[in-house]
Amino acid sequence: MKKVRYALIALGMLLCSVTAAVAEVNVGIGLPGVSIGLNLPLFPELVPVPGYPVYYAPRVNGNFFFYDGMYWAFQNDNWYSSSWYNGPWYFVEPELVPLYILRIPVGYYRRPPVYFRGWQSNAPPRWGQHWGRGWEQHRRGWDRWNRRTAPRLAPLPTYQRQYSGDRYPRMEQQHGLRSQSYRYQPREPLVRQHYQRQLEHRAPAPGMQDRREQPRSEQRAPRPQGHEQRQDRGDRGQNRDEGRGGGRNY
Repeated sequence: MKKVRYALIALGMLLCSVTAAVAEVNVGIGLPGVSIGLNLPLFPELVPVPGYPVYYAPRVNGNFFFYDGMYWAFQNDNWYSSSWYNGPWYFVEPELVPLYILRIPVGYYRRPPVYFRGWQSNAPPRWGQHWGRGWEQHRRGWDRWNRRTAPRLAPLPTYQRQYSGDRYPRMEQQHGLRSQSYRYQPREPLVRQHYQRQLEHRAPAPGMQDRREQPRSEQRAPRPQGHEQRQDRGDRGQNRDEGRGGGRNY
């Protein structure tokens, strides 16, 4: 009995460790629903950062920005993105943070982390110092750009003002509302990548939407057994006849 008990305990510990590992991977690939300690009951006031294609939220008790059609938040020492002002939020790996988000000056972080102290308020955070040499080599030149060629500010999605409190849409509703009211598409490749990834999380399983929209009378009935085999033999015979012709049509 003791051996059986020990085996059950070991199996339980193994299952717990596997579950924890799966949860960690899920957060790493950017699944939604991550609690970041930021809750906005209303559409926030957004003000342009002078000289940058970025807005910041001066009245939000957090580091909240809007750039290239999406929201960006720096909370708990991590970056997150969303297409709606109150989430769901998706984790953004340090290697995939858009350039102009990295370049936001320190002075526009409403709740800067402790290690920002002593850094120039009109310069971007020293991300290379914080994330290490490997990150800096991967994102080489991120802090150097021609300010005269900076893109324009993206239009604000002000249609979201009417969705607050109990009216805030569910995740599966958000893309439809956005596509109806906000025609802007991200310009920076990394932003497009993040936006597309979020669309994939919101979309139904492939083929399910088309099948639901089809009336039952139009859905294809199963073919009688043997029909496909007869069709294949007919196709092969037709191909042999075409091969004897010796020519091809283009």
